[in-house]
Amino acid sequence: MDFTDTAEEAEFRDRLRSWLAEHAADAVVPDDPGARADAANAWHHTLYDAGYIGLSFPQEYGGHGLSPIYEAILNDELGRAGAPPIEGVGHLSNALRLFGSEQQRADLLPGLLSGAVRWCQGFSEPEAGSDLASLKTRADAVEDQDRPVFRVNGRKIWTSFAAVADWCFLLCRTEPDAAKHSGISVLLVPMSTPCIEVAPIVNAARNREFAEVTFTDVLVPAENLLGERGQGWSIANQLLAYERGPSDINWISRLAVQLRALEADVRSGLLPDTPSARSRLGEAYCELRALQVKVQRSLTERVGGALPGAEGSVDKLLMARADQTFGHTMMDLRGSAPVLAEGLEWDLYVWSRAAGIYGGTAQIQRNIVAQRVLGLPRSASQRSR
Repeated sequence: MDFTDTAEEAEFRDRLRSWLAEHAADAVVPDDPGARADAANAWHHTLYDAGYIGLSFPQEYGGHGLSPIYEAILNDELGRAGAPPIEGVGHLSNALRLFGSEQQRADLLPGLLSGAVRWCQGFSEPEAGSDLASLKTRADAVEDQDRPVFRVNGRKIWTSFAAVADWCFLLCRTEPDAAKHSGISVLLVPMSTPCIEVAPIVNAARNREFAEVTFTDVLVPAENLLGERGQGWSIANQLLAYERGPSDINWISRLAVQLRALEADVRSGLLPDTPSARSRLGEAYCELRALQVKVQRSLTERVGGALPGAEGSVDKLLMARADQTFGHTMMDLRGSAPVLAEGLEWDLYVWSRAAGIYGGTAQIQRNIVAQRVLGLPRSASQRSR
């Protein structure tokens, strides 16, 4: 495989690199954790106005219709410039594109792509653990003032950006008597709907990105159903395949920049140049290279027209491993400094610890790889569920 840029791709990369040289300084992540969500949204607006959001998205839905390679170049250059990644666009926009009605696409995609309308995902629940299909949030079909609605009751946890979101991509149970994976649907819920309560959660990185969201007799119009009733599990799997897969390439350039900075401090004598330090840096580089090769193969399949699937779990596992290896290496080499300063380096470390949990735990990813990629049989305990 030839992973070098074509002439057109190289021209795009050079143009983007020049643009970032002028604008990336405006996207520095604030030290104040409370200001980071607004800063990320402002950066999204800037990228959108410059034509860098939705590069591979179909033109008829507000994108630019380019190859997925251009998304990879964008993410690569964002990391190289030290600019924040693009948050929560590709997986949600593609779920709406693939499963939404024409009216839903027309109403919701423009605001999602531009960043004018913020979204959150109502997936995880306090009692479901890593078994997403065990969710208990219910959406009962009822009548309200002669119109069909869903009455939603339940709780969601670790809901990213719920405190600032305008809409929620809600996974709920509409068929309580159906099999566990068959009774789930997706509702598109305005967060301004009465009887939705959002309680922010301060995480170890000192920000309020997460929240617990409670739905108490929340009435959602029936036309806000995404796809068909009972199709939610399929929709969620496709969405998560986009979230876990080649989009994670922004981690590669970000980690590469951070690793080079750590290596430079060792070479310059700011950190001890020991065999152990060199070994740890080498291990981190190898983990990063393994992730890069796998993501390049995944992107090649995307360019050929394939939708991301279960193999994205391999990308997710490699990403988490590379991120955590770097985090451990940084902490071991820098000693107590990141802990005492409690700044961005500390945030990077504690966030890397969550890499094996968010988007599906590492254990779940290994099950997906074993069963859906390698075709191995389910265990007796799994078959009995």
